[in-house]
Amino acid sequence: MDDPDPQVERLLERIDQQRTPPTHGMSVPTARERLDELFTTPDPEPVGEIEEFSIEGPGGPLPVRVYAPETGTEPYGVFVTFHGGGWVVGGLDTHDPVCRALANAADCLVVSVDYRLAPEHPFPAAVEDCYAATEWAVEYADELGGDGERVAVGGDSAGGNLAAAVTLVARDRDGPELCHQSLVYPSVNSPSLQEFGSYEENAEGYLLERASAEWYYERYLSHPTDARNAYAAPLMARDLSGLPPATVITAGFDPLRDEGIAYADRLDAAGVPVTHEQFEGMIHGFLNLVDTIDRSRDAIAVLADDLRDAFVQ
Repeated sequence: MDDPDPQVERLLERIDQQRTPPTHGMSVPTARERLDELFTTPDPEPVGEIEEFSIEGPGGPLPVRVYAPETGTEPYGVFVTFHGGGWVVGGLDTHDPVCRALANAADCLVVSVDYRLAPEHPFPAAVEDCYAATEWAVEYADELGGDGERVAVGGDSAGGNLAAAVTLVARDRDGPELCHQSLVYPSVNSPSLQEFGSYEENAEGYLLERASAEWYYERYLSHPTDARNAYAAPLMARDLSGLPPATVITAGFDPLRDEGIAYADRLDAAGVPVTHEQFEGMIHGFLNLVDTIDRSRDAIAVLADDLRDAFVQ
């Protein structure tokens, strides 16, 4: 494999110079503050309109933020997205730049969901919130200027896990018929169940470290049996047939690389149309670094192109 992209190398050097511990050496509040700082964009991309409010969720009020594109014509396709952060960190603000970029690039409404975080709310709270938000988006799409028959879901890392879980729940419960799923370096496996080479190959030094991934899982899964639940680890699902077409993006220097590839392969084998793009030289989290890593925009373009296609079919 080639070396990391030069922009990635410079980013990693700056992080090393800060002499702060990795996520697994921090408290939960500090880890949350650290991600907020890393993903903050001082001059975000303008969009047509942004509304933020709460809907009724399984655990009480569930905040969402809705982005309308600068151009395009109503009714828009609707993309319901779930932020990454190991189910423990992240929120509406950390993923604001990507939501803005996708709304404009895909000419769609983006509904960003601020689901409950672990360890305060372990599995399955986040899955329940994300599924409820998806059902809500389908029901109320027309009032937002969207089309309830053209709804897709997606997310990065833990958000990719939740998007994959939502498609499984929707299928299993005869829920909304979703038109697409966008999974960016998704966390779809449980490290305690299945080993992949990228865990060892990219265990340290590439932003997300293997020990930190395990730290996240320890806070998300409160019971050992949850590790075998397909809604917690979609790669464990026995049957992936009947799910919406997928875009899967993986990064070459990511400990989660191989499980993302394995999931794309499983979807394909189950007859689900899949586009898989691997971004060599990239690290976990690169999609959010829109002002730091140029290839973030390339990944956004891949997602947007596939969403556009899904919304016109």
